[in-house]
This record gives sequence, structure tokens and C-alpha cells, in this order.
Amino acid sequence: MKKSLFLITMMLVLPTLMISCATTGELEKVQAEQKMSDAKADQALKDAQAARAAADAANVKAAETSGRAESAIKAAEEREKAAAEKEKIADEKAKKADEAFHKSMKK
Repeated sequence: MKKSLFLITMMLVLPTLMISCATTGELEKVQAEQKMSDAKADQALKDAQAARAAADAANVKAAETSGRAESAIKAAEEREKAAAEKEKIADEKAKKADEAFHKSMKK
């Protein structure tokens, strides 16, 4: 009885032990897969860093463009103000010339 129990136990235990042990080929395969995933992660990190650098450069360029646009707006406003002043002076001169013309016509 003990002998048959021992045989049954060994028949169940040995295959279980053999199945659960990994072979060298399986370990190498897992290591190769891990190296591949590490390489992909490194590439993804490099791509993310390149994208961040490009985004930073775009932000700098946008800031420069915004500064130029603001200075262009300010210059346009100043030119508009100067044009309004010149128009006002021209209107006053035209009014004086018109008054002088009417005065000379009355004589």
C-alpha cells in the first residue's frame, strides 16, 4: 500500500515539477522579449524628448511672433494717431483757406 501510494505520488509530483521548470530556451526567449521591450521603451523616450524639444522650439517661435505682432499693432496705432492729427490739421487749414476765400470774395 505504501509502495503504491508512493508510486502514485511520484507520478503526480514529477510531471508537475517538470512542467513548472523553465528551460534555457524559454529563459532566453523571455530575456530577448524583455530586451526588445526595453529597446522600444528607450525609443519611445527618445521620441518623446524630440517631440518636447520641437514643442519648446515652437513655443519660442510663437512667443517671438507674438512679440512682433504686438509691436506691429502698436506701430499701426501710432501711425493711425499721427494720421488723425494730420487730418485734423489739414481740416483746420482747409477751413481757414475757405474762410479766406469767402472773405476775399466779399470784397
